[in-house]
Amino acid sequence: MVAGRPPLAVRAQIGHVGATLINTARGTLVDTEALTGECVSGRLNAILDVTDPEPLPAGHPLLSAPGVWVTPHVSGARGRELRALGEYAVGEVERFVTGRPLHGQVRLADLPRIA
Repeated sequence: MVAGRPPLAVRAQIGHVGATLINTARGTLVDTEALTGECVSGRLNAILDVTDPEPLPAGHPLLSAPGVWVTPHVSGARGRELRALGEYAVGEVERFVTGRPLHGQVRLADLPRIA
């Protein structure tokens, strides 16, 4: 966000009804509260690869608002990354259901220091 300038969603309120805001940059560029109001009212659509906060909390109105798509922060993927992530996830599930150690286990004590 640029100091002294309002977040994008505030300025978008004067935009055209039915416009679509796309954010693949930084969640803080958009005023989430203002965006939520505009999307829930149906005035604005949104495609969001990033949000503030990220992830949005369970039950957040943007997650069920009409005309809103929230993606899992993958806009920077350019090639094989998505396939590799999928293969990794499938491997972890296979290890979990067969009782083998997970490669990416997250422990409660790790949560304060990881994204």
